[in-house]
Amino acid sequence: MCGIVGAIAQRNVVPVIVEGLKRLEYRGYDSAGAAVLNAAGRLERVRRVGRVAEMAAGAEAQNLSGFVGIGHTRWATHGGVTEYNAHPIISSDELAVVHNGIIENHEQQRERLRALGYTFESQTDTEVIAHLVHHYYAQSADLFEATRRAAAELTGAYAIGIVSQRSPDTICCARMGCPLLIGLGEGENFFASDVSALLSATRRIIYLDDGDVAAIRRDGVSIVDRAGNAVQRPERISEVSADAIDLGPYDHYMQKEIHEQPRAVSDTLEGIIAAGVNAELFGASAAGVFGEIDSVLILAAGTSYYAGLVGKQWLESIARIPCNVELGHEYRYRESIPNPRQLVVTISQSGETLDTMEALKRAKELGHQHTLSICNVQESAIPRASKLVFYTRAGAEIGVASTKAFTTQLAALFILALVLGKQRGQLDGEAEHAHLEALRQLPGSVQHALNLEPQIKVWAEQFADKQHALFLGRGLHYPIALEGALKLKEISYIHAEAYPAGELKHGPLALVDSSMPVVVIAPNDALLEKVKSNMQEVRARGGQLYVFADLDSHFGETEGVHVIRTPRHAGVLSPVVHAIPVQLLAYHAALQKGTDVDKPRNLAKSVTVE
Repeated sequence: MCGIVGAIAQRNVVPVIVEGLKRLEYRGYDSAGAAVLNAAGRLERVRRVGRVAEMAAGAEAQNLSGFVGIGHTRWATHGGVTEYNAHPIISSDELAVVHNGIIENHEQQRERLRALGYTFESQTDTEVIAHLVHHYYAQSADLFEATRRAAAELTGAYAIGIVSQRSPDTICCARMGCPLLIGLGEGENFFASDVSALLSATRRIIYLDDGDVAAIRRDGVSIVDRAGNAVQRPERISEVSADAIDLGPYDHYMQKEIHEQPRAVSDTLEGIIAAGVNAELFGASAAGVFGEIDSVLILAAGTSYYAGLVGKQWLESIARIPCNVELGHEYRYRESIPNPRQLVVTISQSGETLDTMEALKRAKELGHQHTLSICNVQESAIPRASKLVFYTRAGAEIGVASTKAFTTQLAALFILALVLGKQRGQLDGEAEHAHLEALRQLPGSVQHALNLEPQIKVWAEQFADKQHALFLGRGLHYPIALEGALKLKEISYIHAEAYPAGELKHGPLALVDSSMPVVVIAPNDALLEKVKSNMQEVRARGGQLYVFADLDSHFGETEGVHVIRTPRHAGVLSPVVHAIPVQLLAYHAALQKGTDVDKPRNLAKSVTVE
């Protein structure tokens, strides 16, 4: 959610911090700030409610400059959106902290620190960290040791960066549950919560593990693990392209990422198109793991959860293997019945989604050893904690509302269904060939769906004054209805709900009137005639229908029934194609409403708190 960036160099680091924070704006935030050690060696800070640009203007007006500094974009959890709650948080006028995550034992630590004489000036849980580190620093005069001792007493999730005017040659940081990485330079080093923040400075990256505490200096980096043992984490060269996070000719990241989907899907499918249905697509040991499983459990949240709902139907129909799908934040807190022969599949765009990561940890605690991660970010936490990994190749996704990550997750789940189906003897040569041919055509079908944009823009104009909408689908397309409703509400702020079309008469039909648009996903599949009957229920109540169909769906426009057709039916892969129109509808409805498409209110890209 929040963003962190810091640097220690032989040059003014404020431009590095500002540029890094701008590149992290997509994660969602409501305030921004930076702190540096100035030329006199004193701690100096600037904070602003609002955008990074406002903070940058404040820094320029204040002539903020220094060789050591940290910056932060905050998404409020503890305490309101105010300047005194914005980070960096300072203790005793000499030590500054930036923090992502939530400290669960902050109340107990707050009472303890007050008893020690500390005064709290903010409502944040972060201030506990600042005072706790300062307390131990006063005892040891060693910032690294003070950070390590303080981190050991924190319960919850955190990524922390610390500077002190008494240690001008060191930045300390610590990680537990929230992403944090170190960037390596020549005579300068950096840290950040996301590699995109550092692309203008370095591509040499060290990913910290949970429990790691690091000291960053100009000439090197020292890391200890949670037990206090010195460790070396591998250096990697980031493959993220700076071009991937530039808008180019597009007005918004969401628009750019919607239109990148033919390429993203094609890149994700490259392995199976080249090599065919092969278990090794999921790792060298995948064939052995897949041979030992008797069922699948998918754990995810948000859009990834909806991808899992589609995947469940593919896995059961193609691979003939039982599959359950659960929200990670629900699974981890309920009493479940573990099955050691179950494959636990976690799906996450960022690979750092806290709900999903903690659910994976819970599954492993229960004895699940067969684990697979489907993820878009190399070397992120969830893939590192999984036995098997499939990386989607969507490229950097900046817009908060997931688009290309969703469709590439669907592609990955379809590949998994084919691989398991073949290994379990449920996929003969003829069916394998047919499915591979459908995959080859999929990027083109996605492009055809994108070509419907002019028609969808006209529909979006009719949504601009609406307060509510219903989305309907059946079978494989019910999760696409869920996804369409989510997209509409998260970026246009139109309240939207999705139902299986057959559920309409069991209650939601009471909501239907002429002011309630009803969006229907209605390709020509086995349930089309049932969907048509549900549509008649809407028309009989005066509802306005907006139907995404295809050329094989034999019904036309009539009064109150608006139809847009994809050029052809994509068969079992139709959910991937029909995801595109609902994304475009949400995008253009948001433009009509004048909302912030890429940074919708109250939301963040990478959810690293519960």
